[in-house]
Amino acid sequence: MEIIKQRERAYSWGNPLEGVELSKDLSGFEYLMAIKRGEAPASPLINTLDFSLVELEEGKAGFCFEPQEFHYNPNGCVHGGVITAILDSAMGCTLHSLLPKGTVYTTLELKVNFLKMVHFKSGVLTATGKMIHLGNSTALVEASLTDKSGKKYAHAVSTCMLLKNE
Repeated sequence: MEIIKQRERAYSWGNPLEGVELSKDLSGFEYLMAIKRGEAPASPLINTLDFSLVELEEGKAGFCFEPQEFHYNPNGCVHGGVITAILDSAMGCTLHSLLPKGTVYTTLELKVNFLKMVHFKSGVLTATGKMIHLGNSTALVEASLTDKSGKKYAHAVSTCMLLKNE
């Protein structure tokens, strides 16, 4: 039996705990803008999975990625966890962009529908979040993963609980 040659990948990230401290003095949108400008560290997950923040406004966030081998499962397509992660990132930042200073959130429920197989040929895909409902204690947000022509590959909905950041 032939020994499989392993590939390598290197990347770096900023200290996420520094960002947590910084976020306590900013609204959610101000904090996300600080990340976008490079003044606060992004989540290490973004670098680990090679996602890019491509859209940010109050009530909307978008991330893109280009499927690579390191995203693949043993079946030769992008792992569902990677797709879930980019959808969750778009939904989380969409919600975060609307939070006042001193408020954070955590996911209560996450549902993903996988509509098409994602692989190299899919090209760059973008996950864009959209608010459905923002209440005093819970929020409902959705996101879709699409290609440049608008073809939908996955859709997710998340229920989040709002908390005071202490």
